[in-house]
Amino acid sequence: MQRCDWVSDNPLMQAYHDQEWGRPQHDDQKLFELLCLETYQAGLSWQTVLNKRAAFEDDFYHYDIAQVAAMTEADVDRLLGDARIIRHRQKLMATINNAQVLQNWPAGATFNDWLWAFVDGQPIRQAWAHAAEMPATNDLAKQVSKALKKQGFKFVGPTTIYSFLQGAGLINDHQRNCDFAPENQG
Repeated sequence: MQRCDWVSDNPLMQAYHDQEWGRPQHDDQKLFELLCLETYQAGLSWQTVLNKRAAFEDDFYHYDIAQVAAMTEADVDRLLGDARIIRHRQKLMATINNAQVLQNWPAGATFNDWLWAFVDGQPIRQAWAHAAEMPATNDLAKQVSKALKKQGFKFVGPTTIYSFLQGAGLINDHQRNCDFAPENQG
């Protein structure tokens, strides 16, 4: 099987690449989870995040937006004692803050619809030959980052958002020779 260059032989990395990365995601709760995972990655490897993903899911109620939004400073203090997760106060607080932003999203609208409007509802296909060609960010990520910050989100810089857009399938950066590139799908 041919995968993108960045995928290691780690089964979690392979499963993430094969089953999630670059696939259009439209569920608000799943989009929230992916955004949270990307915020945890800042300054760390993606493999580190994936290794701790199950613990994060447990600690954050499987990313149920209402339950996470109701968490308090006492919950953060408790989480800081959980060695199974990345214990970074600002990242943990950002998860709660971002859930609160989503909890208070304007009636009649969804985060999914707002987000996908940036790409007119269609994934952007970039078709790189090598992972080294992929940028760390781009103009779209900068635009979405700025809009997210305006909405009140935290820990959503352009590099984090570029990775989020890839993970959520708004940007499909599977390499041309990858079996999971759209042009190689049966």
